[in-house]
Amino acid sequence: MKVDAHYYAVLAFCRACGFSKGSAHKVAYASQFVDDAKINHIVIRGFPPQNIQHDVIDNQPSFFNMATCHSYTRTKTYNYSAMINNTCAFHFVPGCKGKNFAKKLRCTEESPVIKDILTESLEQDDLVKFGIVLHTYADTFSHQGFSGLLSKVNDIKECKILSGTSTWSDEISMVYKLVKYRFDRLLDLFIPVYGHGQATVFPDLPYLIWSYKYDYSDQFSTLYKSSGKIENKKRFVRAFQKIRKNLDDYLKKHPQYRDENVSFKNFDILFDTLVTKKTDKARVKKWQETLISQGLLVETDYELVYNENRWLKEAFKNFEEKKFGQRKVENVELTPGFSDSNWYKYYLAVKWYKKRFFHFCSQYQLDIPL
Repeated sequence: MKVDAHYYAVLAFCRACGFSKGSAHKVAYASQFVDDAKINHIVIRGFPPQNIQHDVIDNQPSFFNMATCHSYTRTKTYNYSAMINNTCAFHFVPGCKGKNFAKKLRCTEESPVIKDILTESLEQDDLVKFGIVLHTYADTFSHQGFSGLLSKVNDIKECKILSGTSTWSDEISMVYKLVKYRFDRLLDLFIPVYGHGQATVFPDLPYLIWSYKYDYSDQFSTLYKSSGKIENKKRFVRAFQKIRKNLDDYLKKHPQYRDENVSFKNFDILFDTLVTKKTDKARVKKWQETLISQGLLVETDYELVYNENRWLKEAFKNFEEKKFGQRKVENVELTPGFSDSNWYKYYLAVKWYKKRFFHFCSQYQLDIPL
């Protein structure tokens, strides 16, 4: 899923279920930030306050191992640690099914691992944790069938669109339209078997109907069968029907985040907006229009526009977009009140999530080497 679902749809459903604007924004922002938090090592200038939890790396106070994604165009990030701690943990939660390690890593819809983490997050008074978990939970619907490791699991054939083709500006693939020989042959040559890379953006387009063939044998002996017709609309709707229920459950357990003035009934329009057949930018615009027209936000609300740097700007005095666009950021100054910043809460939540992820994987007989 993309920003239209992870941020705008989560924001809209939060508001519609009764979350206050501020709390809805925090949940939705944490949900989307999972796709934007690429920094994995921050070196702190000086000594942080005693109430700030941090690591010490090379005798320097640091924040470390808090990335939840990485650049898929930088080969240096194609390493085992990044794949396990980021891609598997937050985007392709293992289904823990199959007879070997590679098969167990294949993501399944509502993986038992993510269901257990979600259950724990519902009990905790932590909107940032909850938002992070909603992201990974939603991705199990759209990313099912693929693995977060470079793996034969992701080596698919005959990936094709059955219905819903849009213009190349919607990122379906310029290659798909220009190449005159078999698409799957090109994928084998140029796109690694990582995540849903060989399916390009197909799993993340909410209106697409598509299919592919995959090796179903236990030993990857090139026995391929069809995935069958994959209707993304049904997957997205199922995901947000479940998310809506979990939002209701969260408010019942934590009523302090409720806006008593919200009484929303027209959820059909939210589901229609969710699966609209538009380009990425147009889907975002459609969500903004829906939020306003349905009285969930007004045009002047800052929540209406997602800014991936908002939490970083609030947390670090010397924030610069170029400086903070690196995997490692050095000589960083904390803002006064840093301990209450959303970025720091995100850092703590990621640390918590990763521990629970590996714990529950082990509980379901998937022991992942670190």
